[in-house]
Amino acid sequence: MSERISIIGDGQMGLVLADALVHRGLPVTLWGPFPEIVEHLHQSRENPGRMPEFRLDEAVSVTADPAEALLGCTLAVNAIPSQFIGKVWSQVAGGLPEGCSIVSVAKGVENGTLRRPSEVLRDTVANAGPICALSGPTIATELAARQPALMVAASPDAAVADRVQDCFDVPWLRIYTSRDLLGVELAGACKNVIALAAGMCDGLELGDNAKSAVLARGLAEITRLGLAMGADADTFQGIAGVGDLATTCFSPHGRNRSCGEAIGRGESLTAYEARIDSVVEGVATSRSVMALAEQFGVEMPIAEAVHAVLFKDLSPRDGVERLMHRQSGTE
Repeated sequence: MSERISIIGDGQMGLVLADALVHRGLPVTLWGPFPEIVEHLHQSRENPGRMPEFRLDEAVSVTADPAEALLGCTLAVNAIPSQFIGKVWSQVAGGLPEGCSIVSVAKGVENGTLRRPSEVLRDTVANAGPICALSGPTIATELAARQPALMVAASPDAAVADRVQDCFDVPWLRIYTSRDLLGVELAGACKNVIALAAGMCDGLELGDNAKSAVLARGLAEITRLGLAMGADADTFQGIAGVGDLATTCFSPHGRNRSCGEAIGRGESLTAYEARIDSVVEGVATSRSVMALAEQFGVEMPIAEAVHAVLFKDLSPRDGVERLMHRQSGTE
């Protein structure tokens, strides 16, 4: 099958995935929701607000016209952050060819509805084919430099996951496949919340022992929630689980870790969000994770502490004290 790819979203992941696809020799169209940014990208091939060092290949067609966004595509990529998927895709959904599959790289859970990205897409784009999630430890600046990385393409439809695997078969990416769409999406969403906690450890200068403990116990929390919701336990021990969690917790480029670090150093969430030009997915997702934990009766003390720091005026240091004074038990 000859693929033609449309990417919805001109942020960091949209740009680096476009780079991979044109290297593969596939025709790519990229669309973004802000016409002035897209026009600048079209003219200069640069998006300095998102990736100042990156230049988009001339082979990528860039458009601000919603009618052209999905024209003739055989596979669409969602690179819109989780809280905005429904709103943005409602602008372009009518142009999706009947039965065309969508692969999503968003990592979050929608506030209020508690829908994962694939569920929002399914509800918003009625004529879409099977949905796939593409996830893993993928810092965008490293992908832009074509440094090696692993990802997993997850879909209940094995043929769609295989197609995604083939499309992104470039020298610096190795793509595995999975049938566990729920687990891969949930792992990607929850790891952002745990990374906020890891960043707070950095901001408080608690050391690597504390941060590694956050990673280990955070993974246990994510796995408990995933199993309660029906995901596969193995998913959380793999690329989309512990792999993505480790990168997000330790990389200096991780948005969620960086946000947590700023808060740990005393900066308010409002001030931090006002000075950056990126969406910190874990902030909004912490609300949804708490709602899911309550719905499924799962204990998630680290995620709960993060939520309390973000939205209930708990200080990061008091959050650590709360966790350290919990009753000990078996692992």
